[in-house]
Amino acid sequence: MPVLSALLNWYPHLQALSASSPIWAGVDTGYASNRALMFQQLPTAGLPFQFERWSEFESFCDDQLTTGVIEELTEIRWDIRPAVAHGTIENRVCDGVSTFREMAALVALVHCLVVWLDERCAAGEQLPTMPPWHVQENKWRAARYGVDAIVILDARCEERLVTDDLADLVTALEPVAERLGCSAELASVLDIAARGASYQRQRAVAERTGGDLVAVVDSVVRELREDLR
Repeated sequence: MPVLSALLNWYPHLQALSASSPIWAGVDTGYASNRALMFQQLPTAGLPFQFERWSEFESFCDDQLTTGVIEELTEIRWDIRPAVAHGTIENRVCDGVSTFREMAALVALVHCLVVWLDERCAAGEQLPTMPPWHVQENKWRAARYGVDAIVILDARCEERLVTDDLADLVTALEPVAERLGCSAELASVLDIAARGASYQRQRAVAERTGGDLVAVVDSVVRELREDLR
């Protein structure tokens, strides 16, 4: 549970990089990730509770099952959740991305983050966490502003542009990436912000074509096909 709670510090980084759902029902919502806010309306979805011990999570699950809120554990659809059947942490933060390069970058970032935090926890370090109200605010900021979001970094209310903090994070994770064999993929995380995240590219197509949503969809499909070559 400490690793899961600590991961929430970098929730906005993952959401901003992967944001790719600015349009809903044919209208630009003004959000980089409208999906993030729509999906959290489900009572068992959205941000996870920050439990300190596994026993607290078990107690929560028992309550949910007993009261009929859920019928099985997979119905707890948090943005980051324990994958009980596999003994892993499941990341559900990210929007869908349209290139394998971006997918590889995000996978490397999550993998390195989890290993980095797990090793620190195993060494006896108390992992950093933030108050739930800061985590909630960061989710909204990243969903609204994407890579232009100013995010809250810690309980001291320090703030920073998400892409500036991301650059330092990638540097901190480089030794982990080297051991895991994903240095190139981790480095390409910074290319996403430099190139423009998916929501930015979609908006550029919409602006260029006078709001033609078919052209927007075609551009996403084209990106995927070109990435396969």
